[in-house]
Amino acid sequence: MKLGLFAINYGTCADPEAAIAVARHAEDVGFESVWAGEHVVLPTGANLPFEPRLPFLDTTVALTLVAAHTTTLKVGSGIIVLPLRNPIVLAKELASIDVISGGRLIVGVAAGYVRQEFAACGVPLGERQARTDEYLRAMRALWSEEQPEFAGRFVSFAGIEAYPRPVQRPAPHVVVGGEGPLALTRAATMANGWYGFSLDLAETRELVGRLRRIEREGGRPVELGPVEVTITPSGPLDRRRVDEYEALGVDRLVLLPQPDADRADRHRPVPLDKILRNLDHAAGEVLR
Repeated sequence: MKLGLFAINYGTCADPEAAIAVARHAEDVGFESVWAGEHVVLPTGANLPFEPRLPFLDTTVALTLVAAHTTTLKVGSGIIVLPLRNPIVLAKELASIDVISGGRLIVGVAAGYVRQEFAACGVPLGERQARTDEYLRAMRALWSEEQPEFAGRFVSFAGIEAYPRPVQRPAPHVVVGGEGPLALTRAATMANGWYGFSLDLAETRELVGRLRRIEREGGRPVELGPVEVTITPSGPLDRRRVDEYEALGVDRLVLLPQPDADRADRHRPVPLDKILRNLDHAAGEVLR
């Protein structure tokens, strides 16, 4: 079981020094990866788990920061709200992170869901699924094709070059987040992996079963290999529960800074020393 840590760019880790300290400690105790969440803006007065003034460092900036201060730790976006981004610019930013990190980037993307966030960015919410699929294909073309070309509804290009290319060839590992049918289909047919957030064992069993059915029936490209499953588990974690997630086909658990927090408190800042102790405890419980 691979072990990751979520929230490397917000809450406590919106402080750059705290983010560096957490990332280095995670690397030291054997974590495989750290992950950034994303909201470009947060609406006031909405019923969301995030406080509207919760600081989020930009995903690409935060991953560059922690990559520059670690040597083996993978850095993942969990997730980038892809329809809100210019895919050509984002492909350049992510390729640059992969170069800076020596090939340690995991690209996590999803379609997003916050209406006010889409409105503020001038992107129609109803186009989010189509844009996600198209942008993902466009970025892969920029990363992998000798002479990148793409013609789509929202983005088209030809006669251009985009260097440096990512260290990972033909492209960085791509993970798709989301639990709806379109997200599961996207993960099963277009990506290297799927990320399910805050799922208990029953939810994981049901969604992984659906994912595997789509993988079998949807014509998954052979070059993508099996779908890698990443889960942020819901509730406290011990060795028995880790074994149960593993038995369901989970390859990676990405923990919250305070894994035993109630759902209402899971995004509140946690004191830095407590995060470091939680890392020690998780490493001892899961990686022993």
